[in-house]
Amino acid sequence: MDIQAIVSLDRTKCAVQCNSKKRILEIISNIAAQNNPEVEETTVLNALMARERMGSTGIGNGIALPHGRLPGLDRVIAIVVTSDPAIDFDAIDRKPVDIFFTLLVPEEQTEGHLQTLAMVAGKLSDKDTLKAIRRAQTGDDIIAALQS
Repeated sequence: MDIQAIVSLDRTKCAVQCNSKKRILEIISNIAAQNNPEVEETTVLNALMARERMGSTGIGNGIALPHGRLPGLDRVIAIVVTSDPAIDFDAIDRKPVDIFFTLLVPEEQTEGHLQTLAMVAGKLSDKDTLKAIRRAQTGDDIIAALQS
């Protein structure tokens, strides 16, 4: 799967103001529900919070990959948000997180879900991509950074 197939401007936000893990997940859930009528905000938030209870999705270097499986979803949906300032997200390196790349996948997708996560993690391991995302002023800037 190509990253451009799952990212869209209406699910991309820059410099979101928040100060907690729960609040950023609420913001992400709201963005998902606003732009995808087949998903409910509460369902998304519950799925993301359940995953975080299993262990933080903060992978280090200021990046988190929150993700969850949703019933009734027929395709992978990505929500990309940057925060200002970076927030404590219990990341593996204990550093604050400012890039949140969230994946919502159909409940029955297991193998595809893991492949998509690996593809996103690989893209976010590129230092130039990360710099461009952190410099982004608009959703278009984030999408351009991910496409490079």
